[in-house]
Amino acid sequence: MTGLTLYVRSRQVPAALGAAVAGTALAWLLATAFSVQGEVSSTVLALTVLLLVAVATTTLAGPDDTLDRTAARPWGWLRMSHLATALACVLILLGATLLAGTRFGPFGCVVRDAAGLLGLTALGTAAVGTARSWFLPLGWTLGAAVFPGMGTAGESVTWQTQASDSRPAALVAAALTAAGTVAYVSRGPRHRTSSEPV
Repeated sequence: MTGLTLYVRSRQVPAALGAAVAGTALAWLLATAFSVQGEVSSTVLALTVLLLVAVATTTLAGPDDTLDRTAARPWGWLRMSHLATALACVLILLGATLLAGTRFGPFGCVVRDAAGLLGLTALGTAAVGTARSWFLPLGWTLGAAVFPGMGTAGESVTWQTQASDSRPAALVAAALTAAGTVAYVSRGPRHRTSSEPV
């Protein structure tokens, strides 16, 4: 068994990928059943992206934090590749719906939301650990879904549900993507204490 195979299995990637496919299919079926043909609303899109990012979050740390802190593996390269692969999976799954009657789009919003939320989750993983890293993305996205943003400040705060041509939303998403990537690649997941869940 190769090192890459062990890495993938230790992070439960096959199970997460299966859950992501099932979650996308379920979200698409619900959107098809309860909405008109065409692109789903920005709120439904943001919540679906959040679901897929939450599934990917489970793969950002392995069962042994000590092993992740050794120099035996090129962890920086693996972490960067891991984030890029997770982003690609979300984009492929939601991009596939662009061929259907009910679509998760526009694709620019899919890219922005997926990259921003994945970056925010990676930042949380480095700061507070994987078990709690999804709290801020969940709360922020639910808030953005409930309160529409107006003006530059409003679009920045509710960036997940803004139109694809919103410059403030794109800037916030890009900043979160960059910050999360740097923090996760350089530090890895936060070390768990004995009282924290795995």
